[in-house]
Amino acid sequence: MRYLLDQRSYDEMLVRKSHPRDCYVRNQEYCHHLYIDGVKYTVARAVYACLKEAQAKNDVDALLHLQMHVTDLERLIGEARARGENVATLRMLGDPPPTEEEARPQLNNSFLPAQPTTPAETGLNRTFLTEQFLRILYNKGRATGMELAEAMGLFYRVIEQIIIDLRNVEQIDIVGQRGFGDINYEYVLTPRGQTAAQAAMEKVQYTGVCPVPLERWIESVKAQTVKNVKVTRRNIRDAFEGLVIDESILNMVGPAVNSGSSVMLFGYPGNGKTTIAERITYLMGDDIFIPYAVYADGAIIKMYDSVIHEPPRNPLPEDVEYDRRWVRISRPVVIVGGELTLEQLNLVYNPTSKVYEAPFQMKANCGIFLIDDFGRQQVRVFDLLNRWIVPLEKRYDFLNTVSGQKIQIPFDQLIMFSTNLDPKDLGDDALLRRIKFKIEIIDPTEEQWREIWKIMCRVRKVPYDDRSIDYLIAKWFRPEQRPFRMCQPRDILDQLIAIARYNMETPTLSPDLLDAACLSYFPSKEKKNFGAKVRLDL
Repeated sequence: MRYLLDQRSYDEMLVRKSHPRDCYVRNQEYCHHLYIDGVKYTVARAVYACLKEAQAKNDVDALLHLQMHVTDLERLIGEARARGENVATLRMLGDPPPTEEEARPQLNNSFLPAQPTTPAETGLNRTFLTEQFLRILYNKGRATGMELAEAMGLFYRVIEQIIIDLRNVEQIDIVGQRGFGDINYEYVLTPRGQTAAQAAMEKVQYTGVCPVPLERWIESVKAQTVKNVKVTRRNIRDAFEGLVIDESILNMVGPAVNSGSSVMLFGYPGNGKTTIAERITYLMGDDIFIPYAVYADGAIIKMYDSVIHEPPRNPLPEDVEYDRRWVRISRPVVIVGGELTLEQLNLVYNPTSKVYEAPFQMKANCGIFLIDDFGRQQVRVFDLLNRWIVPLEKRYDFLNTVSGQKIQIPFDQLIMFSTNLDPKDLGDDALLRRIKFKIEIIDPTEEQWREIWKIMCRVRKVPYDDRSIDYLIAKWFRPEQRPFRMCQPRDILDQLIAIARYNMETPTLSPDLLDAACLSYFPSKEKKNFGAKVRLDL
């Protein structure tokens, strides 16, 4: 805790128009904190002023809170005097201000999968490597040793002995050469090799790079864990730059990310819950490595998904050597919505290829798994939350193969539930307690809402005018007591631009265009019966 003792800090606190919600004892009462450059301080003179006010009101809650501050402050003053310091000349007591390194910590991922140089170092047995070689050559028809090594994600010298063995048993043959050395020999399957390849294809039809053993992937997750992420009041502002958001929300989101556990974002729709989840990845530091596929006791599980996994923000230098069975990606953000089913949270087996697709939570390891519109899935909320009891508590999950075998995998991710339903309507205490952080995303203030209008007008290249926003609020918000939402400036502006294009005129914040946009954006509050019924309780 840091205390500011001087009158100037107290005066600065008093003149500020607004303070985050965590600067108060309760709601907007008894302000006694001040943020300076992202660092929170307790203002000593404000504490005593608030204490006097609470005593006059006999406010028990406020007295409990403020008296603890007074006790801490008097202890710090006593320690300072014991050190021989003149307290009257001090501006601050308590923890020193953070250094730049402490305020903006950098997470540098040092994990680099080592390139195997022998078949044993791949972690795969010789039989699997031989069958994978045959499957790939069967699909290619004709390929050089270099092409086959690249297709397997291995050095040529790793598969060189396999090539020699296959030639000795007359399953492959050399039919040409595209350069110097053995690496450029062209190979095809012999009739005997065709039979062996077909037998290998009957086992599994996977022809990608060789998988990585499950144990090595688990080791990589531990090395790249989200638990190493460190968020401060200062670097969270960098991640949310350009986004208008209440400071108090950031003060709850930051500790949630530091915990690396589970978060529920709840509140009215349109206030940026999904955007907050996406911005959190900016705090998660360096890119990570994941295997293209994982090998678990005979089962091949495809891990890399080009739809979900995005390229790294900071690619490695070209001269860096690593195991090419791995791919470097940005920390994953896996977002699922109302389409989520329980079946998608287990291994998805393809009976034709005999290959498994990793479930969402497996692909989200070392990143974020966001369940959007929570409570509106096709599966019952109770069943879905019940599915997460073990992973949320133990930080690991179990998956089942078609043969009935259980595979234990890490559950190392920040799992986020985003909903516009009340948390108490989603589960009982036993379930909800496993979601550690429950954060309400509140409506913006009018000042924040106007700031969003300025940003969106600048982005959409529409001239901003304060008078137009005054008109909009006076006509479309105050009479209907309509709340402000974060999404409204963007949505209304896009509606306005579409109407202006139809009218063949320049988009401006004119009353005509604003009225036309709002008329088609806001539904009438008057209830109407159009002769049809819909059930919303299904």
